[in-house]
Amino acid sequence: MAEAGASQKGFLGWVERTGNKLPDPVFIFLYLIGFLIVFSVAAAALNYSAPHPTQTDEAGNPIVISAVSLLSADNIRRLWVEMPQTFTHFHPLGYVLVVMLGAGVAERSGLFATAMRAGVRNAPKFLLTPAVAFVAMMGNLAADAAYVVLIPLAGVLYASAGRHPIAGIAAAFAGVSGGFSANLLPGQLDALLFGITQAAAETVDPTWQANIAGNWFFIAVMLFVFLPVIWFVTDQIIEKRLGKWTPGEDDHAKVGDSDAPLTAEQKKGLAWAGLACLAVVALWVFFTVGPGTPLINEDAPNPEARLTPFYQSLVAGFFILFLAAGWAYGAAAKTVNNHRDAVKMMSASMGDMAYYLVLAFAAAHFVAMFNWSNLGLIFAVQGADAIASSNLPLPVLLVLIVALTALINLFVGSASAKWALMAPVLVPMMMLLNVSPEMTTAAYRVGDGATNIITPLMVYFPLILTFAQRWNKDFGLGSLTATMIPYSIWILITGIALTFAWVYLDLPLGPGAVVDYTLPQQTAP
Repeated sequence: MAEAGASQKGFLGWVERTGNKLPDPVFIFLYLIGFLIVFSVAAAALNYSAPHPTQTDEAGNPIVISAVSLLSADNIRRLWVEMPQTFTHFHPLGYVLVVMLGAGVAERSGLFATAMRAGVRNAPKFLLTPAVAFVAMMGNLAADAAYVVLIPLAGVLYASAGRHPIAGIAAAFAGVSGGFSANLLPGQLDALLFGITQAAAETVDPTWQANIAGNWFFIAVMLFVFLPVIWFVTDQIIEKRLGKWTPGEDDHAKVGDSDAPLTAEQKKGLAWAGLACLAVVALWVFFTVGPGTPLINEDAPNPEARLTPFYQSLVAGFFILFLAAGWAYGAAAKTVNNHRDAVKMMSASMGDMAYYLVLAFAAAHFVAMFNWSNLGLIFAVQGADAIASSNLPLPVLLVLIVALTALINLFVGSASAKWALMAPVLVPMMMLLNVSPEMTTAAYRVGDGATNIITPLMVYFPLILTFAQRWNKDFGLGSLTATMIPYSIWILITGIALTFAWVYLDLPLGPGAVVDYTLPQQTAP
């Protein structure tokens, strides 16, 4: 039994107390906008400036970038006149909303829950942990469904196998949240993060185009790196620490009620969903290599550029994939009876995005005003100069980004909120050091997942605690934190090693995405 008040003691107690005093992330952005306004006025008055890294005048001299006051007449007018465009043109907004329209049908039809359940329930006892970890990491494509469905289901699966159910909950939580970016496929998170990366990269290179497959190879390898880590920590550390589990009468009832096999309709639904996925993939292949090749730019000078329309179509592709698979599953499983049901599910998914829309409004204005002030580009130029003069190897710099992200994640849990704060400085700065935006985004993702599972400020942390208390009513906040710390440490260590090795070996991060990046020279008009 966890000691009462234990969560308020020591370092973790300090983290909890400090984090609980932070305002909502929406207001954090509003406060930052206020600070940014004051700083921009002072910077403009002091003529804070830097030479532009890529633009030159007609004589070949670098153009000087000067800080601009956000209280200037032009910027005040811009704020009020362009407010609708500032919000609606925020890059992540369109990406996320489009993908979520399809994912909402796939989640609410029951496809995600049934697919995850089918993926783990028949695994042999010895392979139960890697099966749970694999499906959990794949399950982050389903966002909330993985937390709400797979994590409690993992407890039931472990209990039915005679293993400690809290070990199953811990393994699933580590996979879903600790391995938040690890996956065999790009998904909603890729669309969200690369939308923010796009906005940040444009401050240095307006021609740079993001594609949500830019980290595909990296996140796929992450999955296979984290899989044995979660397996080892669960079986060799956590389960031994928890001790032998002796089920009570209520526990037998839980297993009996929840471990029922898939129904014939659910199996039929999965089959139909698989056929729908194959049909969508075949359609995209046809668009790419078929007559007219609408997703290929035949006039582009290199293979990567020729595939740009294909990359940019993946957001729409995932929307169609999730929508078709979810609808096909629902039609077979009788959870989607007509088109009105599908529309209701899509509408409900937009309702779930209400808070994100409010957060995006504040984040969009912070990002836009940061760009209007020129401070982001000036910071990037001066930061790049300072880092370049330090002579630290680039792998070390990216490892520092991983560590910084992991630390900030203890206080600000939202992946999009943190990246919206960090990307405007980190992405341009690393581009000036010839590191691609894709590589910087990959380093951020490693740090973002590692500490998700040990901070009470993560929105699902109380829910996971509730799941654990269904099996042990004395399992407290400190107990859950102590259970997850070994996962966090090992995920962070292996993630840092992966980042270092990736840069050192100069491996491709995804189709057309590499570690190195060369900024194009531009001549001002």
